[in-house]
Amino acid sequence: MRVLTAAQMREADRITIERGTSGEELMRRAAQGLVDFLALEFAPLANQRVVIICGKGNNGGDGLAAARMLEGRVSAMQVVQVTYPPAPLDANATIVVDALIGTGFRGNAEGRAAELIRAVNEDFPKAKIVAVDIPSAMQVRADFTVTFAAPKAEMLMSPNTHYAGKVVVVDIGIPDDLLDSGLALSEPSDFAPLFLPRKRDSHKGNFGHVLVVGGAPGKVGAAAMAGLAALRAGAGLVTVACSDSSGLAPELMTQPLANLDLSHATVLAIGPGLGVQTELVAKCLKQIGIPAVIDADALNSIAGTDFQGRGERTILTPHPGEMARLVGRPVADRLEDARAFAKDRNVCLVLKGYRTLIALPDGRVWINPTGSPAMAKGGTGDILTGLTAGFVAQHPDDVVLAVRAAVWLHGRAGELAAQGLTEFGVLATDLLHYLPAAIRDCIYAGRPE
Repeated sequence: MRVLTAAQMREADRITIERGTSGEELMRRAAQGLVDFLALEFAPLANQRVVIICGKGNNGGDGLAAARMLEGRVSAMQVVQVTYPPAPLDANATIVVDALIGTGFRGNAEGRAAELIRAVNEDFPKAKIVAVDIPSAMQVRADFTVTFAAPKAEMLMSPNTHYAGKVVVVDIGIPDDLLDSGLALSEPSDFAPLFLPRKRDSHKGNFGHVLVVGGAPGKVGAAAMAGLAALRAGAGLVTVACSDSSGLAPELMTQPLANLDLSHATVLAIGPGLGVQTELVAKCLKQIGIPAVIDADALNSIAGTDFQGRGERTILTPHPGEMARLVGRPVADRLEDARAFAKDRNVCLVLKGYRTLIALPDGRVWINPTGSPAMAKGGTGDILTGLTAGFVAQHPDDVVLAVRAAVWLHGRAGELAAQGLTEFGVLATDLLHYLPAAIRDCIYAGRPE
């Protein structure tokens, strides 16, 4: 699903108007889309008591236009404007429309706007809350958000993204070429093609050979988890090169770190538990022409260097601290920093964290919507490294889709694990037990209704 930033939406509006569609017409279409949604979701409208809270900008204009369209169609309607003196609110309202603050807002709401946000959240016990385009200041707790043309990045990447409730996208006639923003939201149906039934005569050689390089003394578990995750993802063969192979799962092949053989691998995953080994990492990355997933200590080993990747086949998976070391400063703007780094270093960057970002050398970025606080535990990053390598091993001709799938499934498995084990009791390896259910979500999402 394509996504726009607030700035991109303003530019799309401007160009649409330049091409002959008036601003008034765009506002009318937005209001009509909002009213159509209300009529469908809350039928019959004649039984509804509606309060519409309007700000000073275009968001408020959409609310006022919708109020005109609803006149005579609802049981009662109150329009509250931020510029008017305060008046008693209809506490018996069944629908409250938040058209107070739109996507152009920055900072914290203050004064009358802050009072109205509090009122929306607290003073309407019988009402469903419907936000217009975006919940005001991402502080209104909406049941629904009716957004126009495309979801907004600010809404998807806010820590309060759950305040948006169910998001409904309304087409207001923005030309299709103006929606090609280079930013998109991963959806489970995107990945259904990766999970078609395998041919009956398949063998392990058809699904790639992952080599995991890591596991220095005291950290063998990190490499072991990455290797097991690659197998669970579907890779045909996995070898783990580590300092001590005695405790690894029997399904994993092994080799010593001191005498690496890269010749049989089709994907390299390097870094889990490795320790900072600049020369070893540089040697491995120089020798291979296969896709490489670079994580953990391998990232720290290339930090401060002029490392250049081989495009989408070089996959870096830093968490925020590792990303700060890679760029030499704290990350200020996750989206723009990820995009710039992927372009400058010619890599596929998976910037982990709340709303993990997948950025490509050509400037495209995907936002991943899955994940859970239950995953804030040691080892979950090693699981992601293994899943990524495992899916890339099976789909070397579509590395980007494989990487995006690994990130989505990793987060979805975390969500499912939290449902079963609570947010407190999930272990990194538990994600692998819930991975099949997450894969089924993709398969079912890809089936026609």
